[in-house]
Amino acid sequence: MYFYSVLGIEKLKFKPAYNPYTEPSMEVFSYHSGLKKWVEIGNSGIFRPEMLLPMGLPKDVSVIAWGLSLERPTMIKYKLNNIRELVGHKVNLEMVYKNPLCRLDK
Repeated sequence: MYFYSVLGIEKLKFKPAYNPYTEPSMEVFSYHSGLKKWVEIGNSGIFRPEMLLPMGLPKDVSVIAWGLSLERPTMIKYKLNNIRELVGHKVNLEMVYKNPLCRLDK
């Protein structure tokens, strides 16, 4: 997938999944070399018609749902083994300043 390739994530696996709001559904996994295992980095599917009707959309309209995370691909890119090093109150701000994924200082 182009989105992940821009982030430098090359090894991907796709697996059918169950989600109550989408059918069919699919999970996206990438290999984390530090953890030596595949980790889920995204989820997707086509919204079920009963989810779209309350929004006033016609029955013949299909809407794709994408849940493409940033946290897990960032863990893989920066070789972090614990998501708490990236999000939450234990984040090392020095790491954020040295390796900015998004700069907000300009």
